[in-house]
Amino acid sequence: MSKLSEEKCVPCQGGVPPLSLAAIQTYLPEVPEWQVMEENGDQKIRRAFAFRKYTLALAFAQQVGMLAEAEGHHPTLLIEWGRVTITWWTHKINGLHRNDFIMAARTDGLYRALPAED
Repeated sequence: MSKLSEEKCVPCQGGVPPLSLAAIQTYLPEVPEWQVMEENGDQKIRRAFAFRKYTLALAFAQQVGMLAEAEGHHPTLLIEWGRVTITWWTHKINGLHRNDFIMAARTDGLYRALPAED
């Protein structure tokens, strides 16, 4: 099996069930810092990324936004002083899909690739 971070999203047309809890548990080890949560009845994955510089937080959010646009899969981005919080879930199925874990892994890769903050 390839690493999630090396995969691309597949178009989700809806009509498929959200991932089961057992399936979610199989993906979590590849994105260990992400938390499963429920919001408005939908399961989602969320992670907050720490920053000391607001400008670097903005740049990171921009990179995530560009990745999301390229993959046609869009998260909720919350930019605050000191952190960017990202939430992935699949709107068409009101829950989690494999794509969400792919995007979480790719988001982690973007964060690891950032230059060290001074």
